[in-house]
Amino acid sequence: MSNTQTEIKSIGEFGLIDFLTKNNETKLASTLVSVGDDAAIIDHYGKQTVISTDMLLEGIHFDLMYFPLKYLGFKAVTVNLSDIYAMNAQPTQILVNVALSNRFSVENMTEFYEGIYEACNEFNVDLVGGDTNSSQSGFIISITSIGEVTPNTYVMRSGAKKGDLIAVTGNLGAAYLGLTLLEREKLIYQSQPDVKPDYENQHYILNRFLRPLPQKFLIDFFEEQKLVPTAMIDISDGLSSELHHICNKSQVGCKIYEEKLPIDQQTKFAASTFNLDPTMCALHGGEDYELLFTIDPKKYPLVEHHPNISVIGYVTDLEDGKKLITKSGKEIDLKSQGFNHL
Repeated sequence: MSNTQTEIKSIGEFGLIDFLTKNNETKLASTLVSVGDDAAIIDHYGKQTVISTDMLLEGIHFDLMYFPLKYLGFKAVTVNLSDIYAMNAQPTQILVNVALSNRFSVENMTEFYEGIYEACNEFNVDLVGGDTNSSQSGFIISITSIGEVTPNTYVMRSGAKKGDLIAVTGNLGAAYLGLTLLEREKLIYQSQPDVKPDYENQHYILNRFLRPLPQKFLIDFFEEQKLVPTAMIDISDGLSSELHHICNKSQVGCKIYEEKLPIDQQTKFAASTFNLDPTMCALHGGEDYELLFTIDPKKYPLVEHHPNISVIGYVTDLEDGKKLITKSGKEIDLKSQGFNHL
């Protein structure tokens, strides 16, 4: 946080909004009216509109002891965009609502919005509005994302069918280990304030937690290949939980293979330092913001050689249950042990 602090009350709510959005520029033709009026106006020119909203609460979803405000602004946007991509849609606009206490200054909020604008620029979305309010329970962030999709190509969680392949983007488990590392260093600092944090050789897992990237490439890839998944969801609460969501909504079972789970070598190294099983981190850790999807097996040649897509199993009958095949060949029940927001 900046050393020079300007109290927000000195410029007021609308003064803060004007200050934070004075350099806001729209990029998309679909944004007709942006920040500065009672509402935004968006024209998607015949495409179907996709809308999602999400909240981040201080003390629940983030800890400002180790979360830089610029990174927080970036993540607040990208985790919301991930929900739009999970519908096979392209995000176009966002609205940002925040509630904050008087411990936050104008400079703090400027840093936070720098992260928001960075994410907007990187993923080509427009900030078109929002609201600010006071809070007596820490920093509260609520973001609404708006997107567009070609009619009848959106993807839900409920379309998986027996025989479909189960695939996932990127790799899993690193974000959970990044959080584990930060929590460890926080505890050390609280008992020994003079001890400097030890993040040597751990920047990969830290960035995976602090600055997650939504999987835009996959939606572009689907469009290029004329491929529409049968079901899809983003991995925010853990692979096991998200797979349960797809199976429950689609009324199917599944089998996935431990040896097929994509886990980066840096994740495996970090897991060993914490005496954790990397497979358990990949299955239940969450915060990866990769995309989990199912496709018709006839489409396998389209994804077979993609470097950022891993086929990890297949869809079965509902009565077959949800199973994990271990590296030793043992079949066990796949438990849903991801993050529970309540």
